[in-house]
Amino acid sequence: QVQLVESGGGLVQAGGSLRLSCAASGRTFSDYVMGWFRQAPDKEREFVAAISKSGGATKYADSVKGRFTISRDNAKNTVYLQMNSLRPEDTAVFYCAAANGPLEWTKSYQYNYWGQGIQVTVSS
Repeated sequence: QVQLVESGGGLVQAGGSLRLSCAASGRTFSDYVMGWFRQAPDKEREFVAAISKSGGATKYADSVKGRFTISRDNAKNTVYLQMNSLRPEDTAVFYCAAANGPLEWTKSYQYNYWGQGIQVTVSS
């Protein structure tokens, strides 16, 4: 089992920045690809970003490329999502997830473990 706990969400004005953190415990953190997903009201959960087990490779949804950066610190068992130039349409509950699979996985059902989610609200 892997337990994931997100932090760092909140309310920010459009154009602002937030950094989400996800602390992992349980099994070996570096054995997992880590991802961030989000779910807006009345919408399906969608892929945001993922990072390889070593941190050497990343993948992003087109909607966040150039604005969001995913990173990880395997010594601290933590993955981060730096979000810049935030827009009102970024408003959602953000989830951290772990997958025992390749970086190319972007579907929520492919991820084995999930955090409880954290609210990010961007005001216009």
